[in-house]
Amino acid sequence: MSESLSQTFLAITRNTTDLEWLQGALAPLGQVVSAGAGSLDELLALVDVTFANLVFIGLDREHVTTQCALIEGALEAKPMLAIVALGDGMDNQLVLNAMRAGARDFVAYGSRSSEVAGLVRRLSKRLPAVTPNAHLGGLTVLYGTQGNADGALIASHLALVVQKSGQQTLLLDLGLPLADSLALLGLESSFHFGDALRHLRRLDSTLINSAFTSAEAGLRILAYHTNDEPLERTSAAELYMLLSALRQHFQHIVVNLTGQADSEALRTFVSHCDKLLWCTDQSVPDCRRNLAVLNLWREKGMKLDHARLLVDRYLKGAAPDSEALEKSFGLEVIAVLPWSPEVRLSAKNQAQTLFSLAPRESLTQALRTLGERLAKRSEGLEKPSTNWLNRLLRTK
Repeated sequence: MSESLSQTFLAITRNTTDLEWLQGALAPLGQVVSAGAGSLDELLALVDVTFANLVFIGLDREHVTTQCALIEGALEAKPMLAIVALGDGMDNQLVLNAMRAGARDFVAYGSRSSEVAGLVRRLSKRLPAVTPNAHLGGLTVLYGTQGNADGALIASHLALVVQKSGQQTLLLDLGLPLADSLALLGLESSFHFGDALRHLRRLDSTLINSAFTSAEAGLRILAYHTNDEPLERTSAAELYMLLSALRQHFQHIVVNLTGQADSEALRTFVSHCDKLLWCTDQSVPDCRRNLAVLNLWREKGMKLDHARLLVDRYLKGAAPDSEALEKSFGLEVIAVLPWSPEVRLSAKNQAQTLFSLAPRESLTQALRTLGERLAKRSEGLEKPSTNWLNRLLRTK
């Protein structure tokens, strides 16, 4: 995980309204992830995969005994964890119960954002530094709002380059239209993104090697299926569990998210990848749509230091040029991909890669150069060990 990225906090709240209030208050500091309905096993598993050291737990009179038992159980298993209770600040008995259970502090629902953020900053200074697993594989996300983008084409070629560099690589194709990467490579799959979510507890090397689609050079592909739930209905907690399992197995994961609407799930990918490639073209309407999401995330305090601009379907001499786009987006242009419509169409219709169909084309060379740049991020990583994952799965 990139050092520039935000911290993760876990929360068990009464409802989504309370969760959204907490997320808004702490947006400048990090992402608040729902830890579900209050299962101790689920909470501890999420602490392990998110490296969270601060958890918010909501209390109410009806369930206070169970909720305090959850606080005590979490602290018994993770003594260095800091727990902040949430509830009615006027209920002195509730506050007393929280403190007796081991909560570090108590925050009343609806408190001002500045108060909540100030409390978290003070607590963070007294907590041990978060140390992510150094053996986690690299994670690159390709995103752009436009649904007609060649996201699958770009992501599949980048993933192939990283795979051919000697790193075991996964292409996680969650972009729209669905499963275009499989069609582009002339492949079919019987195991999809939704299946992986349903089999989280079984997602080990055996299942990955037997069920994930295999492409050229050993590249693995996990894609959406029309029967899968929309991405926005996938919880951040589920994504954390899935990504942590996959990053234990693969040295690099390339995720295509082009065309997806803004959601907590999308922001989870964006907040925790090593490199965000923001894909746009020179079309003013597409630029406006992309800028609307980018500016919204900036207003919410999301950290985007790891984002770079990727200009696709680029036409020299047409406005706006790459320099103008770089200035408008406030992001460094990492690459421009030439339009080359005939080559793109031939690759799609013949289910061949550009590397085999048109290796000397400027588009092909640009994709290869960008892929090699991504590969350098994770080339020094050892092949991930599954010991940590196996320990996690045994606790479920």
